[in-house]
Amino acid sequence: MFGLLNEIKDKKWYKHFSTINEHKLLVGKNCFRCGLYLQGILHDLSKYSWTEFSVGAKYYQGTRSPNEAEREDKGYTSSWLHHKGRNKHHLEYWLDYDLDKRDGSVTGMKMPDNYIVEMFCDRVAASKVYRGKDYTDRSALEYYMNGKSKNILHPYTKKQLERLLNILAEEGEDVAFDYARRYVKGYRKYLKRKKYKKRLEKRLEKKYSNKLEKKLSRKYNRRLKRDIRRTH
Repeated sequence: MFGLLNEIKDKKWYKHFSTINEHKLLVGKNCFRCGLYLQGILHDLSKYSWTEFSVGAKYYQGTRSPNEAEREDKGYTSSWLHHKGRNKHHLEYWLDYDLDKRDGSVTGMKMPDNYIVEMFCDRVAASKVYRGKDYTDRSALEYYMNGKSKNILHPYTKKQLERLLNILAEEGEDVAFDYARRYVKGYRKYLKRKKYKKRLEKRLEKKYSNKLEKKLSRKYNRRLKRDIRRTH
């Protein structure tokens, strides 16, 4: 029995399964610390789909993402193409045509703040999983700075993500996640104010549009009566 269990544990699919479970639990824990409970639960569920899981199991290495190995083998990664279109915490989900240049180039759109924070939680967890014992509070920032993806981030998204990563690197996890929690709280208040303002504007628009309609109707009826008198 134990021999069978040990044999299963040596399989690449099992190691990949353990890795994504560990990552998901870490991201969930980070998101809960920031008050993103639903996002923490739903984070990366698409990794358990056959499209993504089968690729991860085949190209599992343990020290880096299987997506990179598939990309080197095939020239593209089907798993990543599937994943990035279904998970809003990835900057690649928010890529679109640049309307300023209008030359067909792609640029990053502004990400909602709750997904910026989830992206931060994701990067911290991924650094812990892949760096292992070598992980430090600067690992996520160093990985970000060495990557090319930062060049296509929307300026606002880039500013907020770098702020979170720098706080983590310089002041540690407790301070970084406390800031992230207050950040999310402030964003939710902003959304409530925005929703209230929109609802108020709609009510005022309806109120004054009805008044204007009645006023125009009375004016039309007066003119109609006057024209009738003149013709008789």
